[in-house]
Amino acid sequence: MLLGADDESWLPPDVGGTVATVGSFDGVHRGHQDVLARLSARAREVGLRSLLVTFEPHPLEIVNPDVAPHLLTPGREKLAALAESGVDYVAVVPFTRTLASYEASQFVDLVLRDRLRMRELFIGHDHGFGRGRAGDVHVLQQLGAARGFRVEVVEPIAADGHAVSSTAIRRAVAGGDLHRAEVGLGRPYGATGTVVQGEQRGRLLGYPTLNVALPSPRKLLPPEGVYAVRVHTVGGSYGGMLNLGPRPTFGDATRSLEAHLFDAEGDWYGQTVGVDFVARLRDTRRFDGVDALVAQLGRDAQHARRVLARPAADAR
Repeated sequence: MLLGADDESWLPPDVGGTVATVGSFDGVHRGHQDVLARLSARAREVGLRSLLVTFEPHPLEIVNPDVAPHLLTPGREKLAALAESGVDYVAVVPFTRTLASYEASQFVDLVLRDRLRMRELFIGHDHGFGRGRAGDVHVLQQLGAARGFRVEVVEPIAADGHAVSSTAIRRAVAGGDLHRAEVGLGRPYGATGTVVQGEQRGRLLGYPTLNVALPSPRKLLPPEGVYAVRVHTVGGSYGGMLNLGPRPTFGDATRSLEAHLFDAEGDWYGQTVGVDFVARLRDTRRFDGVDALVAQLGRDAQHARRVLARPAADAR
């Protein structure tokens, strides 16, 4: 559920109490998934509802916008990923300067206990909330002892010998390491957007494309280039190839996402589609004329089909 600033009741009246966790949960990666699985299991065990409390926008966009990261799962991408988690409720709390000024005890009392009926709290070992992130594990355990709620600390998980974190996955995506990003996320890195009208150059070249407009400028994208992708539409999922970046052969410097779907026909204008980045094929570059570009697109298509035909672990 999305919570407005003026809402008086944040949970249905029949919810007697919750087992809660709090955080940005950007990416909903394997570490987050572990926390949420433990949270849900505990809630079932004690007969309470499981609850995730997160924020919009990302807290750093308010408290220190100069260092606020681009996001793995902005807006509804995060909600879509959380839909698979099995958590009973997701509370999206508007993050404001007022909320940023709350001490940890205020956040616990006014938000978690009063509004969200928190009875138990799950937190990561390095978690902190409240003003200056002062509400660390030690402080929260003290608050729990004083106010009568249980605090469980969840240790991080590792993948390929590395601790899984949103920061590490952002670094992998920004550097084009799609394999490491997928290992951390537990799924391919992707983007969701709406199909919009383009210049229709691809159709004239024999490679019609979907022009995908992203809903948020905060979305983190991998480096510009040509990618093998899987595109998920309301009519099914298709392999394809995608150009991320400008179209220098046509003198077009606009950064865009254009995906050509293999073995698919249809009108997807206005529809929301998901794009999974499977492998980077090459740099975006300028060609000496349309014929050279079309020849390269043919090679790209063959390369992308080969990559997509491989087992997932080898598609890199």
